[in-house]
Amino acid sequence: MAVWKCDKCGATKESRCKPRKCPECGESGTMVKEGCEAKASSKCSRKRCS
Repeated sequence: MAVWKCDKCGATKESRCKPRKCPECGESGTMVKEGCEAKASSKCSRKRCS
C-alpha cells in the first residue's frame, strides 16, 4: 500500500491506488504519492483502479 498526500491541504490517505479526490478538502487531482516528486509517476498501474 502507498501513502497519498494532498498538495492543497496536506491530508494523507493509505491506498493501493491514487485517490481521485482528497478525503478532507474534496479537491480533485491534488493527491500525490508521498515521497514522489513527479506527479506523473504516482499513477496507479492496476486495472481495477482506472
